[in-house]
Amino acid sequence: MACASCSTKDGQPKGCKNNGTCGTDSCNKLTVFDWLSNMSLPNGEKPFNWVEVRYKNGRKEYYHNTENLTLSIGDIVATQAKAGHDIGMVTLTGELVRVQMKRKNIPENIEEALKIYRKASQKDIDIWQTARDREEPMKVKARQFAIDLKLQMKISDIEFQGDASKATFYYTAEERVDFRELIKVFAREFRTRIEMKQVGFRQEAARLGGIGSCGRELCCSTWLTDFRSVSTSAARYQQLSLNPQKLAGQCGKLKCCLNYELDTYLDALKDFPKTEIKLQTEKGTAVCQKTDIFKGHMWYAYEGEWMNWHKITTQQANEIIELNKKNKKVASLEEYASDLTEDTKTEFENVVGQDSLTRFDSPKRSNKRKNNRSRNKRKNNNKRKPQKTNNGAK
Repeated sequence: MACASCSTKDGQPKGCKNNGTCGTDSCNKLTVFDWLSNMSLPNGEKPFNWVEVRYKNGRKEYYHNTENLTLSIGDIVATQAKAGHDIGMVTLTGELVRVQMKRKNIPENIEEALKIYRKASQKDIDIWQTARDREEPMKVKARQFAIDLKLQMKISDIEFQGDASKATFYYTAEERVDFRELIKVFAREFRTRIEMKQVGFRQEAARLGGIGSCGRELCCSTWLTDFRSVSTSAARYQQLSLNPQKLAGQCGKLKCCLNYELDTYLDALKDFPKTEIKLQTEKGTAVCQKTDIFKGHMWYAYEGEWMNWHKITTQQANEIIELNKKNKKVASLEEYASDLTEDTKTEFENVVGQDSLTRFDSPKRSNKRKNNRSRNKRKNNNKRKPQKTNNGAK
């Protein structure tokens, strides 16, 4: 999702070079399109005085516009913080902010609501940009300090407050970490207030972004807003190989996309009998070997004849199971499987003008006989020509 200025020219991306702070806010993840922006309010209705403000890596907060400032998407504003002020960009105004706050369970009538002070001045923006430029070098040093102290943690990102008075360090860890000594080192080295905030591995991937194995941007960094638990049973229902390297995403956890089609598979599996149920026939007991959810087929093999599989439909399997419950047995699975015998012969047609598929089957004629014939013919012609004598007589 991008605006027209992000098109390419001569193979090189143009872009507005605003590094994610363009006025349309279309280069950012989890952007909400304000489809009510061109509509006027009914008579007597006051505009909703809450504003959505975005910070680094898609972090969004909601602020009370007590000063009744005229704000639009893309404005840089100075907002209230616990200590000092922060700088962010307005990403949504109007009635859609009410909808977003309701969806995220944020009350409107809260006394301790944070406020918007003013539109940011050029001095505020300069301080903010200078602090943002310090984040990458600080992250490299911070990771080295954590390694020197032998702490089992990973510092994934650093975010400065807009007035450069505080730096928030986001980190991930498997277990609880005692970072009191690390904070002292950070405060002595970076000369600012330090806040440590632990995030989950999925939240870390959402903040940093990346490309998934499907070739697209990560769902969590583009449109996914909530993280639902993913279990290995989701892979089992979809008959996927339980290979951790293929089922895990960049966060090291099971991929969120395993849940996308799970409900469809569960609905399809309602018609399937349980695979552990054995079919009783007069020929022997059959055990399920394989299922095809899309076509509704099941493969069974007799005990002791594991190499011979017989394909039947789910309806036929359920019919046999019902008969077994009544202490009845079918003759064999072959009479059911014969109905599903497929003709594997494939007929090809020359519909797009290809050469014949059998053009290489017939051997080429040897040119040796043809050359011998032409050579003998020339010899015979030379013998038939009359020979001249000295007196010119024939």
